[in-house]
Amino acid sequence: MMYPAGPGSGDSPEGFPEQPRLQPQIGNCTAQTLDAFFTCRKNALLAKSSSPQVEGDFAMAPRGHDQEECEGLLQQWREEGSSQVLSTENEGPLVDKGLAQSSLALLMDNPGEEDAASEGKWSSRQLSDLRAAENLEEPLPGVLGEEPLPEVEGPMWAAVPMQTDPQYADCAVLPMGPLTAEQWEEDPAVVAWSIAPKPVPQEEALMWPFEGLGQLQPPQMEIPYHEILWREWEDFSTQPDAQGLEAGDGPQFQFTLMSYNILAQDLMQQSSELYLHCHPDILNWNYRFANLMQEFQHWDPDILCLQEVQEDHYWEQLEPSLRMMGFTCFYKRRTGCKTDGCAVCYKPTRFRLLCASPVEYFRPGLELLNRDNVGLVLLLQPLVPEGLGQVSVAPLCVANTHILYNPRRGDVKLAQIAILLAEVDKVARLSDGSHCPIILCGDLNSVPESPLYNFIRDGELQYHGMPAWKVSGQEDFSHQLYQRKLQAPLWPSSLGITDCCQYVTSCHPKRSERRKYGRDFLLRFRFCSIACQRPVGLVLMEGVTDSKPERPAGWAESVLEEDSSEPEPEPEPVFPRTVGTIQHCLHLTSVYAHFLPQHGRPEVTTMPLGLGTTVDYIFFSAESCENEERTDRRLYQDGTLKLLGRLSLLSEEILWAANGLPNPFCSSDHLCLLASFGMEVTAP
Repeated sequence: MMYPAGPGSGDSPEGFPEQPRLQPQIGNCTAQTLDAFFTCRKNALLAKSSSPQVEGDFAMAPRGHDQEECEGLLQQWREEGSSQVLSTENEGPLVDKGLAQSSLALLMDNPGEEDAASEGKWSSRQLSDLRAAENLEEPLPGVLGEEPLPEVEGPMWAAVPMQTDPQYADCAVLPMGPLTAEQWEEDPAVVAWSIAPKPVPQEEALMWPFEGLGQLQPPQMEIPYHEILWREWEDFSTQPDAQGLEAGDGPQFQFTLMSYNILAQDLMQQSSELYLHCHPDILNWNYRFANLMQEFQHWDPDILCLQEVQEDHYWEQLEPSLRMMGFTCFYKRRTGCKTDGCAVCYKPTRFRLLCASPVEYFRPGLELLNRDNVGLVLLLQPLVPEGLGQVSVAPLCVANTHILYNPRRGDVKLAQIAILLAEVDKVARLSDGSHCPIILCGDLNSVPESPLYNFIRDGELQYHGMPAWKVSGQEDFSHQLYQRKLQAPLWPSSLGITDCCQYVTSCHPKRSERRKYGRDFLLRFRFCSIACQRPVGLVLMEGVTDSKPERPAGWAESVLEEDSSEPEPEPEPVFPRTVGTIQHCLHLTSVYAHFLPQHGRPEVTTMPLGLGTTVDYIFFSAESCENEERTDRRLYQDGTLKLLGRLSLLSEEILWAANGLPNPFCSSDHLCLLASFGMEVTAP
């Protein structure tokens, strides 16, 4: 790593004002003696001082530019001060404490002599160092009483103030070199993905020229971001399923899917207090966009599900760039005045679109559903290579959503999930009543093992009387006196969704035997009692309104009298509502286990306010295993959709080491989720 030059060097770096060199004219010999003394004394102070100010504000750096100048001063001191050095040797060794006292007295006692003009050249920092040297209890070896210091090839070391910022006080891995002003002008994506500095060869290590003095070593090389945030690929393709069969047996259609909350720029600026730990440059959208696109190119998924996609950024940058990468994209903006939404992108070389259904959770007039969150459901037909012959693959239903964040409104979250599951049930239902393979992913703003998570995984939830904050498990509000509790039914029948999360034919079903209003039926009202009465205010017109119709013999006065013998119609059928329970029959399970056994820590997908948690998921169609004795990672039974692999997540401690999220390597406050699947290929 390159270190900035110290104060007083020939080339002072930007941000470090050049300090005047110590050159007081207090006699030829004395001036040179003090010059050499301060160079040695300052290094000794830094090496031995335990002051946190010295440790925090200074670091050791080579002063290669002043090497020749220092050697010249040292040689001049030897030549001109040899007589005084000899006299000093006869008197006895002079420790540096005495030198400091005599030097300080010389400066303070002669302010009015000819050296007063040169005294102004002394900097306040140098005077404070000199006074500190006077009070130093542990004396250093004599400077004048020893043999001249040997000449050492290589740069000397000096203390330089480091550019620090309070928001980086706890970050030990932020690279100094790549974040300088000159480096930020380069391609931001290149800076972020090649941030590892070049290692320094061992033979170039600098030597410490002063024997007997402790050396303050330069800070250790920072670990590159890509090594801290390294994520392993977990391969399940050869791991047997519940029946002992290999996941890769038989021909398969394999594909990868990524789910990623990319952090909308508008939302980031509205909640800027959440990102005070980040350098402003890495929050710039152009920097983040380049990083995101490079991440997409690196993992190269076949299906890409994005959340928090800002609308103008989508149409101006994301969609054109993804189209150039071979994606076909669908976007749904949030309702109301919101500027972000969800997007689902797929490669037309791998899939053919069957249908696309945008989902809006906002329902006018319903207080439960007055939020602007949305979802997107696509039905895709996998395209089998021609080399496999006449084979077929079942369609694939992909659902992407971003659920309400508010931790207190679990009732709203459940209602939004119910609408999404109803839409998935309609899109994925086959002619025989079963469902095609389903993948449901997105930011659900709920933690693992929460009631909402368990409802998606287990297919049933008893919610009656449950506190609303408990649904998502994001925060604990049990200490509050008033708590909103869920009541049955959770949503009104007018929503048109049953407690099994399925659409009904109509909110108000029609009667099974409704009358047909044909001509014969209407003629029966021709001579009814109401028809034979003259309307009030009817204009009298001869030959038109002046005659009264005569009822033929045997014609009933009332149609109701004629129909009085018919049985009463049956009451309108109402779809069944369970008491305080909701269900679904999609058989979903999570791709991730939400725990890192090798670290003994839970997985996290985001770090709001420095607290790691999991809120992003990929669920897919799979039957749960009933055998509780299974100890492997696949606690489910594969169907037509098999999990072949996944990109591992990280722990909170690892993200802390990388200064949280976002950082120069990961440009969102969420981690991406990536999984590989295989679908059975069957003969027709």
